[in-house]
Amino acid sequence: MRLNPHTALLTPGQMTRADQAAIQRGVSGIALMEAAGAAVANAVAAHWSRRPVLIACGPGNNGGDGFVAARHLQGAGWPVTVGLLGGKRPSSGDAAHHASLWDGPVKPLSVDLLDGAGLLIDALFGAGLSRPLEGQAAEFIAALKQRDIPVCAVDVPSGLDGGSGAILGDAAPARLTVTFFRKKPGHVLMPGKSLCGRLLLADIGIPASVLDDIGPALFENAPDLWLPLFPWPSEQGHKYQRGHALVVGGRIMTGAARLAAQACARIGAGLVTVAAPASVWPIYATALTGIMVHPMRESGGLDDILADARINAVIVGPGAGISDTTRRHALQALAGKRAVVLDADAISVFGSDPQSLFDAIQGPCVLTPHEGEFNRIFSASGNKLERARHAAAHSGAVVVLKGADTVIASPDGRAIVNGNAPPQLATGGTGDVLAGLIAGLMAQGMEAFAAAAAAVWVHGEAARLFGPGLVSEDLHHKVPRVLRGLQARLRAGAAQASGTSGPAPSSN
Repeated sequence: MRLNPHTALLTPGQMTRADQAAIQRGVSGIALMEAAGAAVANAVAAHWSRRPVLIACGPGNNGGDGFVAARHLQGAGWPVTVGLLGGKRPSSGDAAHHASLWDGPVKPLSVDLLDGAGLLIDALFGAGLSRPLEGQAAEFIAALKQRDIPVCAVDVPSGLDGGSGAILGDAAPARLTVTFFRKKPGHVLMPGKSLCGRLLLADIGIPASVLDDIGPALFENAPDLWLPLFPWPSEQGHKYQRGHALVVGGRIMTGAARLAAQACARIGAGLVTVAAPASVWPIYATALTGIMVHPMRESGGLDDILADARINAVIVGPGAGISDTTRRHALQALAGKRAVVLDADAISVFGSDPQSLFDAIQGPCVLTPHEGEFNRIFSASGNKLERARHAAAHSGAVVVLKGADTVIASPDGRAIVNGNAPPQLATGGTGDVLAGLIAGLMAQGMEAFAAAAAAVWVHGEAARLFGPGLVSEDLHHKVPRVLRGLQARLRAGAAQASGTSGPAPSSN
């Protein structure tokens, strides 16, 4: 999968390298700061009516952006007050240059400056902050959180670690955050994602070619990443060319496997079979009409079913229960080197011996744990991104660590953060649907990392389209509408490439 540089997420260190590379290409640091501060001022003017604005500036480049914004807003007739942490203007660098251009007063930053402010521009610290807020800065942010003052953050809300999304001591939520060139991991990883409000990405003149030198390995999920690889049906194709997926059903929670199977079929798998325990085979067979149901032997083995070489993708885990049978099913599925998705109980069942699972992964495999299941088999530490990457490298599987900021990590170190999942996905059964979407794409030949990223995005978009009141059974009914939107996007891209007019991308 060729990862699209437009959705790259840059760590603070990589962003520094991007700035330096732009300067080496002839773009001055003074010009970059001027463009950044002007972008903040323009965003403020576009989002709020004119009112008294307090600009809280720090001692570094973030504060320099604040001085530029102050100059532009004052020139547009806004009442501007500048409060400077430490009270002394920067004495060197680009920030000092722009601070010298500000001809208004500069007041020492204090809580009292919040009185009468109708808007705060937070230009204290940027994404590279590496230690918790303390002293006057911490006091100011704590007081700001108690006031009903809208906040526009420059780069990130002060106190937010731009590399991980963690809060360093304290941070005040922003209604608008203006960042530059590329988003940072902290903008899309929780809790940072919840603090940034509306995120505006501003072009400040850094050429995209600098990414060739940086080589980012982290991206925000978007169709541009995987849409060229999406397995659309061909005019001369038939169902056997679109893959045959097997969903291993449980004895008690029969709905979970049915949800996975329906999603697998909706996303395009040519054939889907549920392997059902013989005692509950009638339940599955009655509920599923377009999906085959194969009774399992009383011994619980899958060998006879997996003898069908046309089965090229297997899902184990939804509604399976934590048992020796589930463990056996997972190992049998992995032994065939087919595409395998392990979810829920098929992950937790290896809690006492996770290495036996990792040793068995020899082919394309996707693990889809939530945090509790993840912690049962992985001992990785650090932030969510670091833990997912470590888990993928250690297990040899693509790991989909689910949540509001789902991370999809590949064993080779590449990672994607998904941001389109609405909160209504937090309901029973939606994970089973996701497992089915992933397996359905893998059955059609999509490689594991791309299939996982595409399925996670489609899952979130289907939920967004349905809106409030969502239950898991609703999701697969929205998948066709999502697919129509993706096809429209493809047509629009093709039309643009050929220089002809075409329909705008739509999900309608």
